[in-house]
Order: sequence, then C-alpha cells, then structure tokens
Amino acid sequence: MAAVAAALAAWLLVFHATVPDLPGRPGSLLETFLPWLALAVPLLLAVGLLRRSATALLAALLPAVAWLAHFGHLLPLPGSAPQDPAALTVVQHNAADDNPDPAGTARTLLAADAGIVALQEVVPATRPAYDAAFAERYPHSAVLGTVGLWSAYPLTDVRALDIRPHGIGRDWQRGMRATAATPHGEVAVYVVHLPSLRLTPKSGFGSARRDESAALLGAVLAAERLDRVVLLGDLNGTVDDRGLAPLTTRLDAPASGLAFSWPASLPLARIDHVLARRAEVTRVWTLPATGSDHLPVAASVTF
Repeated sequence: MAAVAAALAAWLLVFHATVPDLPGRPGSLLETFLPWLALAVPLLLAVGLLRRSATALLAALLPAVAWLAHFGHLLPLPGSAPQDPAALTVVQHNAADDNPDPAGTARTLLAADAGIVALQEVVPATRPAYDAAFAERYPHSAVLGTVGLWSAYPLTDVRALDIRPHGIGRDWQRGMRATAATPHGEVAVYVVHLPSLRLTPKSGFGSARRDESAALLGAVLAAERLDRVVLLGDLNGTVDDRGLAPLTTRLDAPASGLAFSWPASLPLARIDHVLARRAEVTRVWTLPATGSDHLPVAASVTF
C-alpha cells in the first residue's frame, strides 16, 4: 500500500496534466495545490519507520525525487549569487478593497525599494492613501478601474484591457497596460486581476470565468508590439494550473522562490505573480503581511 501511494503521488507530480478536467475542474484544483504533495514523503517515512518496512522507506524516494524535479529549482541554494544590482525590482499586491490600513500597506511596499508597484482592488476609499504615500518615490502613476500602477519611470500608452468574461458588465475593469521607460529600455507593463474562483461541493472548482479571462489576456499578449513584457497580477491560480496556459505559454515564470501569497494567514499557494517575456524573473519573495488577505510579492527582473 505504501508503494502504491508513493507511486500515485509521484505520478500526479510528474503527469498532473493527464488528469482530465472533468466538470468541477479537478485537474486545475490538483495543480493549484501541487506542491503540497510533498507531504506524502514524511507520511511514507513515518509508515516505514513504524512498520520497519524497507519497502515503504524506499517508496518515499519516488515522490521526493518527483517533487525535487518539478519544484527543486525554486528552492534557494546556500551560497547563491547575490542579487544583480542592475535588476529591476517590482512589487505585486492585491491590497484588498476592505483594507483597514492602506497607509500602512503602502509603507510596507515602499520598504521593498521597487521601481514599479502594481496593486489590485484599489477603490475610492483607499486610493488617496496610496497616492499620498507613493507620490515622492513614484511620480508616475495610473489607476484604471480597480487596478493601479505606480512607477519611478515615465509611463506612456496607458490603456485599459478588456478581459471581461461573457456576461460581465462594462463597469468590471480589472486590466491595464502601460509602457514604462526604464533604464533597460521600454517595457510593456501589464497589471491584471483575473476573476476569483469558488470551490463548492456542488460545482467543484469554479474556474470557468477565470479561464475565459486568461484566454482573452493571452490574445492581447500575443499582439503586444514590444519585445519586453512584465505582467504583474492576481491571477487566482498557480503557474502549474492549466487554466493559465494562455499566459504561461507566452511568459516565463520566476526562476527561484516559492513565495506562497494566499491566504495571508496561512499561505498555501502563490496566486500573485510576476511573469515576463524577453526578461528573466530571477527571484520572487513575499513581503510582510498587510491589511490584505494576500501577501505582497516582490521580484527581481533582469533584462
């Protein structure tokens, strides 16, 4: 039984894409929490020690090797090279529309000393606090709908993105694009907030609207004229989630860092992302908790 359980865990880690996306999206649900299959390893080791079973102990190697093959590159290594001082630091944060302390949230984000800050769930009640706190460090900014961008570099060609799923009204505005004149050249910066998910016993993993919005955004990215692209957003999914394939097949994920960002009280998954094209997101990490149910995510981007 231990060997069967180990083989199943390893198979799901390596071949998770073969799990069919039946009604209820079980494949996407599995991929959202895929890193947590690592828990099979200590369980199998415990069984092996309790039963004094060499088979169970050896079986634990299967999911361990599979997990390291899939996620091992994200783990920081001792003696890793220091951060490139020329890298562009960016911050992504779903600041929550009911954030009780937007000024404190802004101070936390400012401590990252980033060149670009992207926020979701910016509402009229909280925006003045962000504008006031960011004014000196980020003289260039734009807010469209509930997504905002604050930049140390000039912004041009700022425009809204129509990534609304079918049946959503025009007042739903959760995507924007701007050109940032960085020291590395012009970069197309996207700030997005894909539709939320709902997990219920009746309908399962409700990702249909998010997947539709991701497909619309993928089409926009395919038409982007600039080579260099950085996307910052709450994508309501992980990079392993097949529903985000329209994005992850066009943009590269971080090379290092797990940086689970949600929920802030007990982070289980990174659904806040920094993805790039013609650039490398060399490292991603979380910042201290704010008044949001998400942790802020910072990343180093090299061109």
